[in-house]
Amino acid sequence: MRIEFIDRKSKYEEFEEDYRDAKAYHRRAKQFLEEGCRFSVVFNVASVALERYLVALCYLHDVEPLNHNYTCLMDSVEDIVEVLVELNKEIRSLDLIFGICSIENYYHGLPEPSDADRVLRMCDTVSGLFDETKISDVRILHMKNQEELDIN
Repeated sequence: MRIEFIDRKSKYEEFEEDYRDAKAYHRRAKQFLEEGCRFSVVFNVASVALERYLVALCYLHDVEPLNHNYTCLMDSVEDIVEVLVELNKEIRSLDLIFGICSIENYYHGLPEPSDADRVLRMCDTVSGLFDETKISDVRILHMKNQEELDIN
């Protein structure tokens, strides 16, 4: 029997990628809004940013996100950082628009113009949940671990 190992990224690498991507999608969603793009485009890009922020928060705190719908992500995030009740509800409500929790009853609702603004506000708030000291500590630890691996 042959066992193959998948070259897997570390949680640190996953964090860095998701955090970088979240900020980029967030920036683009704001840019699209300023340029007068359709609200559905702003909504969809901002929704990706929000999901990436939430996944990055999980990886930053050494938690493996098991699913990428908003309800499951918030189940993980609320265990690692303090999230205002209203924000938690707002984020979870996005699953009603996307309807991605069921293969049999898949539904992708149509976002309203106010939904685009709402998701951008969520991104602004969630981006503020990142503790810069924690990020710095994790980066330093990762560099030390890399140096030890290089020595060995």
